[in-house]
Order: sequence, then C-alpha cells, then structure tokens
Amino acid sequence: MPGGAAVETGNAELVDARRILPGEWQLTFHAGHLATGARAGQHVHLDPRDTGGVVRRPLPINTADATTGTITLVLGGGTRGPDALTRLRAGDRLDVHGPLGRPFEVDPRSHHLLLVAEGRAMSRLRMLVDEALATGRQVTLLLGAESARDVYPSSLLPDEVEYVVATRDGSVGHRGAVTDLVPGYEAWADQAFGAGPWSTLAALARLAATRRTRLGVAKLGRKRGGGRADPVGSPLARRKAFLQVALDQTIGCATAVCLGCAVIGTNGAPLRVCRDGPVFAADELDWDLL
Repeated sequence: MPGGAAVETGNAELVDARRILPGEWQLTFHAGHLATGARAGQHVHLDPRDTGGVVRRPLPINTADATTGTITLVLGGGTRGPDALTRLRAGDRLDVHGPLGRPFEVDPRSHHLLLVAEGRAMSRLRMLVDEALATGRQVTLLLGAESARDVYPSSLLPDEVEYVVATRDGSVGHRGAVTDLVPGYEAWADQAFGAGPWSTLAALARLAATRRTRLGVAKLGRKRGGGRADPVGSPLARRKAFLQVALDQTIGCATAVCLGCAVIGTNGAPLRVCRDGPVFAADELDWDLL
C-alpha cells in the first residue's frame, strides 16, 4: 500500500482485553507482521467468523509497537448490541489482513501538531500521537464527548501530550463542541488532523479553508516556489495540507472493487476510502455533497 508496509494476511493472537469506557474495549494482539510496518491512519480487516461474526470488518490500528510485535484495536462505542469480538479470550487467534489504506502524512517542517477527535474516533488518531512524539514534535489533542463518562482515559496517553476535553453536557472540560476549542490553537499549529462524524469534520474543513485569510499565515509549500503543483491526493500534496481527516466510513471488500465506501472528491470523481483513504487532505473532498 502507498506509504505503508506490504499488505499481509496472518494470525493475530489476543494478549489482553480491557474495558476502557462503557461499551468500549481495547484489545491487544501479538501480530508482528502488522506492528512492524503499520502507520497512523491505517486499518486492518478482521475475520470474526470463529467468534460468531459474519463478515470481515475493518478496524483502525489504535497503536503499534514494533519492539513487542503488538498492536491494539478498539471495539464498541456503538449501539448495535454485544460485539462478537468481545467473546475473545487471551490466546485466541484471528485471521487479520493489513495494514490497509493510506496513512497520515506529516510534513518534515511541522513541529506543532493539533489533533481533533470526537468520541470513539479517537482510535484513528491515537497512533499518530506516538509517531509525532517519537520524532520530537509537540502534540495537542482536543477530544469531544457527550459526557465525562465517555472521555478517553488520560492514563492511556503519554504525559507529553496536552490533552483538552469538551463535553456536550459540560460535565468535564469545555461545555459544547470540540470544534469550539480549535480557534484557540489554529495559530500555534503547523498542521491539524481530525477524526470523527461528518459534522465535526465538515466544521474543521470550514475552519481550515479560511485559516490563512483569518490568521494571515502562510501555508506549507515549496521553499523556492515555481514548478508543477503536486498531484492532488499524492503524499506530497497531503503533507502540505494544513488539515488531514480520517473518514469513519463503512468498508466492505477493502479491495476497491465494491465501491461501497466511495465518497465524492472536489473534481466530482468518486474516491475509495479503502484505498485512496481513509486519510485525505480536507481540500480533496466535496463537503457539500458529503
């Protein structure tokens, strides 16, 4: 896959399962073939049929540790009843295909990264926290949740991260939407990365589109100017975008055949989330149609 490791299919052995939020579990798997080359923003396809599931399902790679050969995945957070994968016990094995999709692209010149997540979409950004800190960058993470009981535990984050929370009911942190917090960090951030429902991502895209005018800041680009522009959707173009988003789209075949995950780009053409994404520069997507 572009920007990542070769896609492989292999067994992953469950090492640990812990409940981190009401209805949400973090599963740790030993899967060296994934942990070695996975990058933030990518996902895997699991075969849950041995646990009572029906079809393969995609899950974002929450964290990956090449040293221990482990990855973590987060389950739950929805309202569809018990998840078949929660029946797994330590030592159980699953068939896992990945890593899939295109990752986040951080510009080498970016030192201050702003991450914005809503609810369970936190698992799409969690690995980016580790990658950024490992390269000496500063990270501010803004999280939106319905209430205090739904807030991602700070104990699962590195101490170096500035962690700011907004809750709809005001039970902890800022009362309101997580996007209310963004204007306070726009001037500080070199790049921003978002994950969450369409409404949240669309609000972030609107802020990003007007950022240069409102703040009078330059965008990342060629140091000397001139030459051809980088192709839209290329790693270089995404790397220079202020905002990248990870779409929480249902992915069926994960091979770009069924087009069930397609979204519309600014040129009117369909983009396949499973292969062209799940990470996109915000200016690649037609937010009015989305």
